[in-house]
Amino acid sequence: MANRQMSLVGFMQAGNVTVYSGSWRYPSAELGFLDLEYYQKIARTLEEGTFDLVFFDDRLAMPGVYGNSVADAVRYGARPIKLDLTAVLGGIIGATSRIGIGATYSTTYYDPFHVARTFATLDHLSKGRAAWNVVTSVNDSEAQNFGLEQHLGHDERYDRAEEFLGAVTELWDSWEDDALVMDRASGIFADPEKVHEINHDGKWFKVRGPLTVPRTPQGHPVLLQAGSSGRGREFAAARADLIFTGDPGLEVAKQHYRDQKERIAAAGRDPEQVKILPMAYAVVGETQSIAEEKERLFLDAYVHPIASLALLSEVLNYDFGKHDLDDKVSDEMIAASSGIRGLFEGVRRHLGRDDVTVRDLAAHRATLLQGPRFVGTAERVADQMQEWFEGGACDGFVLAATHLPGAFEEFVRMVVPILRARGVFRTEYTGTTLREHLGLPRPA
Repeated sequence: MANRQMSLVGFMQAGNVTVYSGSWRYPSAELGFLDLEYYQKIARTLEEGTFDLVFFDDRLAMPGVYGNSVADAVRYGARPIKLDLTAVLGGIIGATSRIGIGATYSTTYYDPFHVARTFATLDHLSKGRAAWNVVTSVNDSEAQNFGLEQHLGHDERYDRAEEFLGAVTELWDSWEDDALVMDRASGIFADPEKVHEINHDGKWFKVRGPLTVPRTPQGHPVLLQAGSSGRGREFAAARADLIFTGDPGLEVAKQHYRDQKERIAAAGRDPEQVKILPMAYAVVGETQSIAEEKERLFLDAYVHPIASLALLSEVLNYDFGKHDLDDKVSDEMIAASSGIRGLFEGVRRHLGRDDVTVRDLAAHRATLLQGPRFVGTAERVADQMQEWFEGGACDGFVLAATHLPGAFEEFVRMVVPILRARGVFRTEYTGTTLREHLGLPRPA
């Protein structure tokens, strides 16, 4: 039996920063985020490294919770720019031939027909490489860009998402595989017996169908999900092909991995067919001390604390603009947002002291990433990844970049050859579709 192979996903944003809010300031970072060739070059680098997928996160608003204004997000470059992903992915499709292409689309602000058509089109144009990250948007700033005052409650968002996903998959299946005839002599283009209205009539959506795009090379584009709550984990267990997680340490990741695989089995699916991938950073250096110095620069030199707090306010739906940087984190603050407690506990453990300031929170979350940071020489980074992969913590990784394109270039040139030599990562693509890269069957 062939060795189990890790899956690798390159995590991208179509904007000026990665998930690290100071990335645009790094001296070797390219600032080509308004240029299609910039995204094409990064995707080609990841394809050279035989990554399964290049995947784009998305938000539908500028960070505007901090100080009840977008001013500081704009001033410090805290993710004020998000390009439309359909155009970006279209450009990447034309510049690559094998790597999967994925994007986030919200079930809260789009309609099932729109999303079904977008991803079916991308799947055809890429010859079977498309993936949709299903998100239930969580932010009032986003709600206000779509004519609402605030977003739906947690459970309602998931109820809506489940129905949304059901309608999308019905649309993807509204053409049978062999519906297209294209017989010029008889003049028959397609068989109407094999193209179906879906007549979906639910609590949230009414969709007649059929879709205006025939069934796609993958049958269904690959589904990604990153729910971490109990309800989120259930949703992912029932529907997702890839599950993104954010676990800070190996032991927590192992527990999460076991829990999620059990839920997948309980949902009547094969746990082997669903990949669980934690988000991680790799900071690679020619020596250990070079890598550690790079990490210090990322965390200390280039992140403005206000930029970090602008993004953190958005994640937690809590306005840190009410506090000075040197204010201590108080019980009132912790009570005001469910997310602050977990963050506070993490920072307290990290610093080894009880009095944590707002500035400490900003420094700790400069990367907006809960997952591990693998720091060191290429050998050391490969060792750490292998420890997680072989230790029952994951099926691979979603790699975020500290700066672009350098972080991915260094990883592909330095770490990938080591993972290949050890037999834990592919040396070449054997299939053509994303489902084939992931070892997933095509839905009937």
